[in-house]
Amino acid sequence: MIKNKFKTEKGNPYLLGATLDQNGCNFAIFSRNATNVKLLLFNNPEDNDPSYIFSLDNKINKTGDIWHIYIYGIKHGQLYGYSIDGPYEPTKGHRFNKNKLLIDPYSKAIAGKYYWDDPALYGYDRKSNLKDLSFSDIKNYSKCIKSIVVDTAGFDWGNDTQLNIPLNETIIYEMHVRGFTYHKTSKVKYPGTYLGIIEKIPYLKELGITTVELLPVHEFNESENTRINPLTNERLKNFTGYSTIAFFAPNRWYATKYDGLTAVNEFKTMVKELHNAGIEVILDVVYNHTGEGDETGPTICFRGIDNSIYYFLENGRYYKNYSGCGNTLNCNNPVVKRLILDSLRYWVVDMHVDGFRFDLAAILGRDKYGNWMPDYSVLSEISQDPILSNTKIIAESWDASGLYKVGGFPERWAEWNGKFRDDVRCFIRGDNGKVIDFTKRISGSKDLFIKEGKTPFHSINFITSHDGFTLNDLVSYNYKHN
Repeated sequence: MIKNKFKTEKGNPYLLGATLDQNGCNFAIFSRNATNVKLLLFNNPEDNDPSYIFSLDNKINKTGDIWHIYIYGIKHGQLYGYSIDGPYEPTKGHRFNKNKLLIDPYSKAIAGKYYWDDPALYGYDRKSNLKDLSFSDIKNYSKCIKSIVVDTAGFDWGNDTQLNIPLNETIIYEMHVRGFTYHKTSKVKYPGTYLGIIEKIPYLKELGITTVELLPVHEFNESENTRINPLTNERLKNFTGYSTIAFFAPNRWYATKYDGLTAVNEFKTMVKELHNAGIEVILDVVYNHTGEGDETGPTICFRGIDNSIYYFLENGRYYKNYSGCGNTLNCNNPVVKRLILDSLRYWVVDMHVDGFRFDLAAILGRDKYGNWMPDYSVLSEISQDPILSNTKIIAESWDASGLYKVGGFPERWAEWNGKFRDDVRCFIRGDNGKVIDFTKRISGSKDLFIKEGKTPFHSINFITSHDGFTLNDLVSYNYKHN
């Protein structure tokens, strides 16, 4: 088949996302309930009109629930997105809207700006009294982010490999990529970036740490916060990044250029240099929810691809909120399981990271009814995955809905020990009756890590983290002042 200047074949469903080879690119995306899928190519991030549109035939370009096409001549850096049609029935969980360009869930890089306030980003009419039950006819093409085709083999890793420092020898330094070097006192050439971290490697070595744990680096919208600083009248930022948009793409806010591809290259450069210095890289990952928010949020990706599959829903229209962030990914649906595992493997194989700390990881152990079932969940599959067998996996062993499972994760999982944090704080503060609890914590928390295969070094001991005061403030103030 010839489509304009491009020759196409039906493609294959095996590799989801955009898979480049020497002749072109295979595109594949899941959608069970879609009735029509179009792949759109763009020349520039702000373009309103696609350069090419490929309508996928549901008899030729569809295998099961996977829509696919192979296009000859596609190169590294090509911009693309999907228009997906299907039922718009919010009360039944379906929110398809063909007017919204959607990014590929397997995007390895993202281009374009975020226009969070623009009504074009939403699948419904924000002015309607029906709210999210209404339907938006506005095309968003010039106001949305776009996916980028990435050549994953185009980086010279040399002999770089994961360091595999034993857990019982690991000292973790939690770090925010931007915050670590953004202030002028850091005296780096590239403040607030992946490259800025490289310049501070001598400082990290001096500290004696073995491992850096980066707060979320998956692509997120740093401008999603609509609140205003009362002192400066400036719009606030989503600084910490716990609101993922794309689980395979490194965040552009931390790169020297905002084009998407620069972030991929500079992230790899940072990992390679840290490894050269004997320092591991762990990513704080957020697979429990996405940046699309609740039913009033924008339609960027999962909501428009197959909302009822990707999210935990309540009465069809609403989203269960185990995350406290508006929605919850349906982590133990086979499609979402595969997304999570494929993402983890990509960051290990192609990006060379050494491990992961899972935000609100208890959610990943819930079944479709919300019950805790760790040994029959994606948690167990992660721990037993052959590609991830030497990868550090660390759980934040609770969620935002009261599920607290420190010590209860499957074999091989290390866990943030919230009891250590609380009991040590109370003891140091001089609270009554805390000596016994304090003793348990500094002797390995054997009362918590009693499952077969668990040892004292599966307890990740910490006193403070990104979720509260810095250590300096913790011992200086009784109350928050911001």
